[in-house]
Amino acid sequence: MRFDGLSRADAEAELLTCCASRRWAAAMADGRPYGSAERLLAAAGRAVRDLDWPDVEEALHAHPRIGERAASALSRAEQSGVGDGDRAAFAAANAEYEERFGHVFLIRASGRGADEMLAELRERLGHDPAKEREVVRAELAEITELRLRRLVS
Repeated sequence: MRFDGLSRADAEAELLTCCASRRWAAAMADGRPYGSAERLLAAAGRAVRDLDWPDVEEALHAHPRIGERAASALSRAEQSGVGDGDRAAFAAANAEYEERFGHVFLIRASGRGADEMLAELRERLGHDPAKEREVVRAELAEITELRLRRLVS
């Protein structure tokens, strides 16, 4: 597997494009060799679940708000289901979410339309903070897996 042959620094740099937690990227780089995409993906999921909340928050800082024009091509592609007409509704819901939870709303946008994501955002506003942290961690794991799949394919 090509990823296993990279230098540690190059591996970490590539991994940070999948999940912006430095602790996660270091753990994944240190865990090499994986030998297969399946083992890499399994390790990635475990590593996301093992992150402390401040490490998750570090990863969240790299994610644009749903509905905003994303700077990176990757984020723009992931949010392709959000059109210009949806942006005002997302802006209001994002502000409410951030006021309640103190961080950006995170959802795997790939394969989801604007209506579905907005409904999910509004539903998650009803979560208590502990429940929402569980959901955020699961969404981060899904996003990381999708990005890793692209990286190794």
